[in-house]
Amino acid sequence: MKTDDTSRSTPDASHLSIAVVTARFNEKITEGLRVGALGYLAEAKVSKLGDFHAPGAFELPLYAQQLATAGFDAIVCLGAVIEGDTDHYEHVASRASEGLMRVQLDTGVPVAFGILTVRELEHAHVRAQPGPDNKGREAAAAAVEAALDLESLPPAAP
Repeated sequence: MKTDDTSRSTPDASHLSIAVVTARFNEKITEGLRVGALGYLAEAKVSKLGDFHAPGAFELPLYAQQLATAGFDAIVCLGAVIEGDTDHYEHVASRASEGLMRVQLDTGVPVAFGILTVRELEHAHVRAQPGPDNKGREAAAAAVEAALDLESLPPAAP
């Protein structure tokens, strides 16, 4: 069941610097997420865009940390972890999630969680299809919104 509001217009993010990091593992899925994210960022007129690739979802936190400290205003992390016959899926999904949260809390730079964690390959395909429900697009929108919102918040105490 979908409950989020997708009727909002795309904000002007022309002054923002955004990095997109896409996992190569499950590339048939992640490339769809990447295309969705880059499409949204183009609509938002992001002026400085970094487009990077990581081996897999497990490595995304390390890449996000490097890019957050390099001066990007927000990072969009994209990947696909699909359940298999072992519990590897749970370890990768959990550690990637925890790592990305840690990066944004440690650096103060928004890190959007665009990692699909699904039990069936078909569920991943549906979420990576072009259109407004593309999860890469939604992650890019969250990154832009968070970066813009943080600009209006009081600065963090030293």
